[in-house]
Amino acid sequence: MNSPGTQAHHLDDVRILDLFAGPGGLDVAAHFLGFKSIGIELDRNACETRYAAGLPTIHADVSVMRETRFDEIPKSVDVLAGGPPCQSFSVAGKGAGRKALETVDEFIHRLVGGEDEAEIDKDLHSLGKDPRTALVLEPLRWLLKAIETEDRDPYKVIVLEQVPAVLPLWEVYAKLLRSGEGRLRGVKYEAECWELKTEQFGVPQTRTRAVLVARRPGHGAIQPLETTHLPFDLHRGKRNAAQADMLPTESAIPGPKQSWVSMAEALDTASKLENSAMATSRLRTGGKMKFFVVSNYGSGGDPKNRGRRLSSEPSFTVTGKISRNKVYKSDAEYEAEKYDRFTIAESGVLQTFPHNFPWSGNDRAQQVGNAVPPRLGMHVLSKALRGDAPSDAELESATTWPSVPQTTTDELRDIGCGDQGRCPPDEHKVTRSGRKSAP
Repeated sequence: MNSPGTQAHHLDDVRILDLFAGPGGLDVAAHFLGFKSIGIELDRNACETRYAAGLPTIHADVSVMRETRFDEIPKSVDVLAGGPPCQSFSVAGKGAGRKALETVDEFIHRLVGGEDEAEIDKDLHSLGKDPRTALVLEPLRWLLKAIETEDRDPYKVIVLEQVPAVLPLWEVYAKLLRSGEGRLRGVKYEAECWELKTEQFGVPQTRTRAVLVARRPGHGAIQPLETTHLPFDLHRGKRNAAQADMLPTESAIPGPKQSWVSMAEALDTASKLENSAMATSRLRTGGKMKFFVVSNYGSGGDPKNRGRRLSSEPSFTVTGKISRNKVYKSDAEYEAEKYDRFTIAESGVLQTFPHNFPWSGNDRAQQVGNAVPPRLGMHVLSKALRGDAPSDAELESATTWPSVPQTTTDELRDIGCGDQGRCPPDEHKVTRSGRKSAP
């Protein structure tokens, strides 16, 4: 991190530290709630998106940052947030993390119990072929580091999210945070964790996340988040693209909650915003947004049985492979294998990023898929930091991202990658052509 004057300008009053920050799902949520954040991110492509979006960032390995550069984190930070990489725990992966849940549980207790961390690290390396499994311990290590550092105060609030398989580990976290035992040195938290379905918070996709919220006592018990939308019924029977108009609309569903948000609604709304660059005309028939999506993944345990979603339904879970999903406007197109793909901007909207979010660098589909949906992030952060839900005005404002001057992007890149020797190895490697290996 260079240029102290630049740092002071961009890092003043930063409250939230986002570990494994990705392109900025939680940071975007924090922005629209009026909180400043800084993220630590290993992937240079995601950093480029963050710089373009005006999000303060340190291009670094989370573990290295904790071990050797902890003092560079602004002392104004009092909220620890993050979503450790989920691939080893995800049902879409090989499941190394799921198989190691009991082992990781033991490591959590060993860390809090005060065992030598070098020995713990040695044992962690023997977990298996997927080292990312151990990263689920990093938020705990950051918490312990803050408690054990003389000129730091314990974080006031902790917000963590992961795939549903990690919920048992968040429950272990919560139990220990309530106890204040061992290396927690009597520092206790009110802590709760839940499994949340994104479509129940207005995200136009079905995605389930395990979330932990903890905060220091004195602000009352942590109440569960109140959903705003109805759940999407995954077991609704067989249907085809021609049945799209027969699905229930918001007005047809009784009760105070809204229906889930469909892909068509989300994309149509975004395309009509001022200065929208989204060209969705190819997805329309007779002026109406109407299509269906065939997933890149198998369904029902059969890799050849590709699932379908209608445009009048929420999207499948947006993953880094979303650009491989096939979009058809009719059964005739399906039979002829004449398909389209979602653009990066459209994929981002299905994640509830603003329509004009400045996706940058390479591997943009992977960036989109790795992110926390900002709209879900707004609900979680608002509950954790303010004890209530985001206002309608805040949610409405989250559709458009403010313009970021190039000077700001350059200054943030100087903060995050100014001394490239401190960035992850080979991330700024120059090829024989003289071009950098990533933009």
